[in-house]
Amino acid sequence: MRLYMDVCCLGRPFDDLTQSRIYLEAEAVLSIISRCESGEWDLLSSGVIDFEISQIPDSEIQDRINTLYSTATEHHSITQNIANRAITFKNHSIGDFDSLHMAVAEDANVDVLLTTDDRFEKRAKNTDTTVKVANPVTWLMEVTDNE
Repeated sequence: MRLYMDVCCLGRPFDDLTQSRIYLEAEAVLSIISRCESGEWDLLSSGVIDFEISQIPDSEIQDRINTLYSTATEHHSITQNIANRAITFKNHSIGDFDSLHMAVAEDANVDVLLTTDDRFEKRAKNTDTTVKVANPVTWLMEVTDNE
């Protein structure tokens, strides 16, 4: 299984866990990362994620996210084709970084792009992407129900 997590997903374990939804998403992210660490699944990285993490003002949070992210087994740089494809997604009211995440994930032929951003997930469904964009809790439940 090839996975791509956007930065809001990678950062979820370091958010305020007193809210039930955030807690569940954090646990799902950690469970998925654990499976990536064991080699069961592959987490992909990208230049977009690298840049976005570098923009986080709290260096401690940056370090924590980078520790999770170090599980990634494959890195994808932004090519002109990826940038062009991202423009297509941006035309569907998807933000700059999210458009790039979708284009990278699609180019890398991942099975799923995981996000905790409901608006991104909803807008992605209105595109012609070949990548499934899903919430980590929902996706993990679907995958583990089939085991």
